[in-house]
Amino acid sequence: MTMSETKNRYVPVLNDGFVGLLDWLGSDQDIVNAARVSYAPLGSKKTYEEDRKLIRYLMRHRHTSPFEMAELKFHVRVPIYVWRQWIRHRTASVNEVSGRYTVLKESFHRLSADEWRFQSNSNRQGSDGYAPNDVGTQLSEAEDAFLQAAYKLYMERIDQGIAREQARKDLPLSIYTEAYWKIDLHNLLHFLELRLDAHAQFEIRQYAQVIANFVKELFPLTWEAFCDYRLNAITLSALEQRILGSVFVNSFSQLCKLIEDDTDLTEREKDELKAKIMKMQMHV
Repeated sequence: MTMSETKNRYVPVLNDGFVGLLDWLGSDQDIVNAARVSYAPLGSKKTYEEDRKLIRYLMRHRHTSPFEMAELKFHVRVPIYVWRQWIRHRTASVNEVSGRYTVLKESFHRLSADEWRFQSNSNRQGSDGYAPNDVGTQLSEAEDAFLQAAYKLYMERIDQGIAREQARKDLPLSIYTEAYWKIDLHNLLHFLELRLDAHAQFEIRQYAQVIANFVKELFPLTWEAFCDYRLNAITLSALEQRILGSVFVNSFSQLCKLIEDDTDLTEREKDELKAKIMKMQMHV
């Protein structure tokens, strides 16, 4: 896909939202160049595999500044109740549509009968399972009536000359807002690590998945490393290491053989994994 085909490409999300990629700066090559500037002459040429290994090393060891050399700028339309979670990531530059300057569109996030979720009993901020269809139908019908009434009241105030900053005050959180959102790749990956997680709210995960697809297209080596070392990786507490270390005490040589026989790990990664196992044994 060419640069012109990628720019200004909009992907629909939810019932009336979207994510559009407006522009971006940098590439996988810019990331490795930024990393190498401290020890290699500018313009030094390396092979694809050398670039890949370096990006994977940077990601694995949390050397983050080279990833800050890339930026992406999006245009998003998102329900305000989802935007409130999104905007907690304070590492981006944001310009949002203002209800003080413009009349807001009649655009709300509506749920169909099969989309209403029950509150989770084990997670205070999560959901679990779906309401029966008959219950969902009642909820959707009530929602539609409420949204129509709320927007009608808003427009009546506007037509009577009431200031837009006051007229908007009773609009529900399901109304869509729009914003330009620009963020460097390092902080974007942190956003995606949190918002692609299965525990994140379903609605924001839909936006995160669209953004992730853009990142995968533009920075394929970085995305591969991110998936391997962060998105699909796990961390172990000292207590967890102690438990696993007790299992590894009598099987270290066997584990080393499995590591040496693995064809996906580099020699450096093999040494790092052996060191991790030895560290776990020290906790026992």
